[in-house]
Amino acid sequence: MIRSTAALSGSAYLSMFFLGIGSTIIGAASGNIGLDAFRIGFFIAAQNLGFFVAVITAGALADTVEKPRLLFGGSLLACVSFFLFYLWEPFLLNLLIMFFIGAAVGVSEGVTDAMLIDLHQERQALHISVNHFFVTFGALLITGYLVLLQMSWRRALVQSAAAVLLLAVFLAFARTSGTRRGAIRLADRIRFLVSRAVVPGVFAAAGIFIGIEAGLTGLLTTFLLRLRQYDQVSSKIGLILFLSGIATGRALFGLLARRERIRPMLLALAAACGICSTLLFLIRLPPLATSVSLLLLGLTVSGLFPLTITLTGFLFPEMSGTAIGLIKLGVPVGGILVPLAVSGAARLSSLETSLLVFPALAAVSVLILVLTPEGRAS
Repeated sequence: MIRSTAALSGSAYLSMFFLGIGSTIIGAASGNIGLDAFRIGFFIAAQNLGFFVAVITAGALADTVEKPRLLFGGSLLACVSFFLFYLWEPFLLNLLIMFFIGAAVGVSEGVTDAMLIDLHQERQALHISVNHFFVTFGALLITGYLVLLQMSWRRALVQSAAAVLLLAVFLAFARTSGTRRGAIRLADRIRFLVSRAVVPGVFAAAGIFIGIEAGLTGLLTTFLLRLRQYDQVSSKIGLILFLSGIATGRALFGLLARRERIRPMLLALAAACGICSTLLFLIRLPPLATSVSLLLLGLTVSGLFPLTITLTGFLFPEMSGTAIGLIKLGVPVGGILVPLAVSGAARLSSLETSLLVFPALAAVSVLILVLTPEGRAS
């Protein structure tokens, strides 16, 4: 059996890398598939519904079951789902497949952060930020690869399915060396967590942050194509710039994060996200300024979700799997409601108006963080 801390950490990072591929394929390939903003919203919603089912289940099991076993199951599910997505044309069938891609994503989200908290007693914020950096790295790679393959997105997904199968083989032989936490029943863990005053605010903030990130990732290419007259290749490059900002920010903010800094950093990043998204969507900037705005917007988005998860791990170290899983239930809530809100606004008014949902949500998140009390695990 494989028990190396470095190898197990690497498997967590790779799981999140493939999570990035699964989360970004709609945004990267929507123009080639021929999806409009309305259908994109439903695909993102289906993905997040699958996530909703999987993340709390996997997170709760992560406190009592070997985490590599859970990641093995998630990797197999990702492999099959990647291979089948748009192998056939019917929209409803692919909506179901996207649900299973979301479930695979949920397993990785529910398990990897908790596993890294167990594996590393120091610099946990850095390891969690690096973990989420690999989400962005996967998103960047699949977007860039589509450009290199001249948009042959099906070939890219089949190759991703083969790669994630190799990860599953590794995870089949991996085990953690730490003791499992099984003394506290799941119902008691959840009852304790929901009684903490800090949990609702962190839950809502996590939902908004991931909704902003998922919605922007899914809709930026459509925004650039339709409202800024970019072509297929240049719109993908715009998405790459945004994702590059996220990747850079996750490395940077992971290094800077300390427990006492997390809350001020979250407030500053949420406010900056609102300002940058307002400038990008309301003002028709020249191409160079648009490129800089996309990069800066990625930087502001980058630390929001990882720092929220790090804060949760600090608050509830003895039940980190369940706590992170519970907080990450805010992910599908935000990931469903935000894209659907944008889709509905686009249908009722215009795409340009619908994009103002993002700065409005950033402002709401600042208010939530201000009103959320300081929390303690006890």
